[in-house]
Amino acid sequence: MKPKKVAILTAGGLAPCLSSAIGGLIERYTEIDPSIEIICYKGGYKGLLLGESIKVDAGMRKKAHILHQYGGSPIGNSRVKLTNVKDCVKRGLVKEGEDPQKVAADRLVKDGVDILHTIGGDDTNTAAADLAKFLKENNYELTVIGLPKTIDNDVYPIKQSLGAWTAAEEGAKFFRNVVGECGANPRMLIIHEVMGRNCGWLTAATAAAYRKLLDGREWVDGLGLTKARRDVHAVYIPEMQIDIASEAKRLKALMDANGCVNIFISEGAGVKTIVAEMEAKGEEVPRDAFGHVKLDAVNPGKWFGKQFAEMIGAEKVMVQKSGYYARAAAANADDLRLIKSCTDLAVECALRREGGVIGHDEDKGCVLRACEFERIKGGKPFDVSQKWFQDLLSDIGQK
Repeated sequence: MKPKKVAILTAGGLAPCLSSAIGGLIERYTEIDPSIEIICYKGGYKGLLLGESIKVDAGMRKKAHILHQYGGSPIGNSRVKLTNVKDCVKRGLVKEGEDPQKVAADRLVKDGVDILHTIGGDDTNTAAADLAKFLKENNYELTVIGLPKTIDNDVYPIKQSLGAWTAAEEGAKFFRNVVGECGANPRMLIIHEVMGRNCGWLTAATAAAYRKLLDGREWVDGLGLTKARRDVHAVYIPEMQIDIASEAKRLKALMDANGCVNIFISEGAGVKTIVAEMEAKGEEVPRDAFGHVKLDAVNPGKWFGKQFAEMIGAEKVMVQKSGYYARAAAANADDLRLIKSCTDLAVECALRREGGVIGHDEDKGCVLRACEFERIKGGKPFDVSQKWFQDLLSDIGQK
């Protein structure tokens, strides 16, 4: 049965795909059947709970292609977990005694929505899975279809999340300028902290993309403009054990030779150790509505800088974070192709009322399909055994 009305929401952190995915969905529905109504909930699940939405009119449909040129989410995001009743009540999203999932489901019914498109990461899509389950168990005639947005690229069983390629490319561009600080002070230690709570894919991909940028540049060695000074000297990610003493010895030799050291770290690297230290001191560890440690408060980059500075003889430590710069970028050419294939399939699935999260299913031959919600979860580790990553470590002399 053809849907009469579809709704779109974006949730969680930003990624370089949200605006384009919204545009892609609007374009495809308009191409196939412009009579299908489209609304967008403002601010993710928050807007759904509060009943705040935008009707996509003919003028917006005509200009949907412009959304591919922008980063961010024009309809807004929020971090809301529908099964965290206490948090929803505290934030005024539902009243005391109300079930947020029922409030959301009732709002969708009241708005006449047949299809709900959620665009987000593992938290957004596990929330969508919970909602889809609630809808089915309570006989709501509505289909939920998710699109996988996360620059961490850590969603099971999806091979490539939307926006991750762009985030790596933008993070490399960010560091291309930051690395110029290597000459701002003798014996400079620069730490590039890259997003990635549980998965090091983005840090590794950003380092690889940055080193490709270096390959195309010319150098003036006699004046100190050398590739060695601007290269990546270490990559630390959650999936790797870090022998700080051994690494400090290696990095000190590089500091002595080049007068600077550049480290790429994932924001999730070392977090367990840092949290343990905070708890041992009786300090409160800030967490979000999903129970995740607030990484800005923990500050892994600063912690690593403190660990290495004295051991390698750094006179100055600089920590720079590319996350907010990278995640708000407009999608690059590779991601635009991936977004289009996923949004086109999402609409096809909507027309046949097939729910799930759209992506290349690693468990089924990497076929692009609607992956079942119950199989969706975050925290997929980066496979450090991949040749391109091992080659990177070998090139920079890191074991």
